[in-house]
Amino acid sequence: AAAAGLYRYLRDFCGCHLSWSGAQLRLPDPLPRLRAEIRASAPGRYRYYQNACTQSYSYAWWDWARWEREIDWMALSGINLAPAFTGQEAAWQRVYHSLGLNQSEIDAYFTGPAFLAWNRMGNLHGWAGPLPPAWHLKQLYLQYRIVERMRSLGMITVLPAFAGHIPQGVLRVFPHVNATRLGGWSHFDCTYSCTYLLDPEDPMFQVIGTLFLKEMIKEFGTDHVYSADTFNEMTPLSSDPAYLSRVSNAVFRSMTGADPEALWLMQGWLFQHQPDFWQPAQVRALLRGVPLGRMIVLDLFAESKPVYQWTESFYGQPFIWCMLHNFGGNHGLFGTVEAINHGPFAARCFPNSTMVGTGLVPEGIEQNDMVYELMNELGWRQEPLDLPSWVTRYAERRYGTPNAAAASAWRLLLRSVYNCTGVCVNHNHSPLVRRPSLRMDTELWYNASDVYEAWRLLLSAGAELGSSSTFRYDLVDVTRQAAQQLVSDYYLSIRRAFQSHALPELLTAGGVLVYDLLPELDSLLSSHSLFLLGRWLESARAVATSDQEAEQYELNARNQVTLWGPGGNILDYANKQLGGLVLDYYGVRWSLFVSALVESLNSGSPFHQDQFNQAVFQVERGFVYNKKRYPAVPVGDTLEISRKLFLKYYP
Repeated sequence: AAAAGLYRYLRDFCGCHLSWSGAQLRLPDPLPRLRAEIRASAPGRYRYYQNACTQSYSYAWWDWARWEREIDWMALSGINLAPAFTGQEAAWQRVYHSLGLNQSEIDAYFTGPAFLAWNRMGNLHGWAGPLPPAWHLKQLYLQYRIVERMRSLGMITVLPAFAGHIPQGVLRVFPHVNATRLGGWSHFDCTYSCTYLLDPEDPMFQVIGTLFLKEMIKEFGTDHVYSADTFNEMTPLSSDPAYLSRVSNAVFRSMTGADPEALWLMQGWLFQHQPDFWQPAQVRALLRGVPLGRMIVLDLFAESKPVYQWTESFYGQPFIWCMLHNFGGNHGLFGTVEAINHGPFAARCFPNSTMVGTGLVPEGIEQNDMVYELMNELGWRQEPLDLPSWVTRYAERRYGTPNAAAASAWRLLLRSVYNCTGVCVNHNHSPLVRRPSLRMDTELWYNASDVYEAWRLLLSAGAELGSSSTFRYDLVDVTRQAAQQLVSDYYLSIRRAFQSHALPELLTAGGVLVYDLLPELDSLLSSHSLFLLGRWLESARAVATSDQEAEQYELNARNQVTLWGPGGNILDYANKQLGGLVLDYYGVRWSLFVSALVESLNSGSPFHQDQFNQAVFQVERGFVYNKKRYPAVPVGDTLEISRKLFLKYYP
């Protein structure tokens, strides 16, 4: 509370701003005195932060300095409940050894560092692994510091618990255990998926679960809140309510076996992800397998698909109203500001509401700072905000001075790209970041002209605000959004030209896209440190303790943002717009696509998507393994490059 109060003073009285993309901390001298005491109380007990996937999409390669900055930001933002999942594999390894598994069985189970989130949820095993011994050691030391700092700032840490998934090696040591193989997950076959789930009635369930949690508590202490997700995007073996109650009860008992005060925090993603399976009877059975009040459910996607409304407020279990907002850590301006400005207040007024707080649960961070600043502020509010005046003050704080053009730009973005209504799923489907085809999605939920106008306005503020680091970040981000829209326009021109057999028009549109627009976008992104592929890859290499580890970690980092699996299993799900990636990955794909269309028109033979997919897969795979080192230091002047793009392309 004191930290949140400090940030309120910095924000409201000193005009300061703090975000992932930078800080504006020019303090007035002398510091303003308060005329009277300020009191604020949050309407809910908890302000939660983090998604199970964020551990891999964003935090995978973090060192202590980066964690320290994040935890400070969390405290200042008023966050008081958050997972501390780092280093758990070291504890699991000890447990598996004590059960009698050998190292090769453990190595075959853990994924590589960039995919651990899905190993922990039982979706994947073995892919991009194994985990080197040095990894366990470094993560353990990191976790000691993370939990110590979070607790010292008054936060409740959430530790991982046993959800029922086991390595195959357990079946060798205990051949009589009752375990069943779940199906494949998300286009993965059983080579890397189809995890074994221990039957909740099997005595080993309690043995393993309690063993692991005792190990975690011995190592890190506890705040008595534990996380486990048994059926994340996995269909249970039976829809019988009695079975589902037994599963949740078994998970809960394995927690109380180690800590009688245990409280179970569960992601509620599964209920809206597979609504055909999770009918009211099934949801109720899973939730009521745990005593009322001993579980907190994260209503994970409440801004678009709230679950509390059709489950009578989770059948009496407390829940946290969460904004998911981002998938895969994709870049792309996006928000549902009206939904988050009203949703939490509506949920509190719901009949017999069991809401106990608000949460931020993006799959990836370091994007769309404004939306998260807004959501954090709403966690302390008793009623909705006046958004246009809020965003005007936001721009002033972010850049350290009032500027009419910048404020107008932000109001335009607020009403357009940041105001998606209805069921909005923020996956970036722009043709820019997807494998080219003749059937690509160019739909927008807003007027493209609003983003072009915001771009013009921001550029016009460049003379006054150009020295602000947060301004330069926003200029890159808005220019990038405008360029993304332009890519769609050129794609449509390419498709029209191809379908009407107009070779000159195809060559013109394809040439501009491949030889000018994409290289210009790449140089824009390369001018800012937060938009560099090299930053992501070099941070992966920096964790390594040998050249062999460095190569493994870099392959993990490259695969995650491109193929996401050995064969493009979840291709481009975690797409990013980064300097280096646009030119050498997206750009090369587009070049191949345009060439294939030109070749088709020249030869009179039809374009075959399947053949193109096979050819382009070699390009994608080639990028993952090309070993090219990318700079982690920006080059070029952001304002100059943005202005050049504007003069060439502003419609």
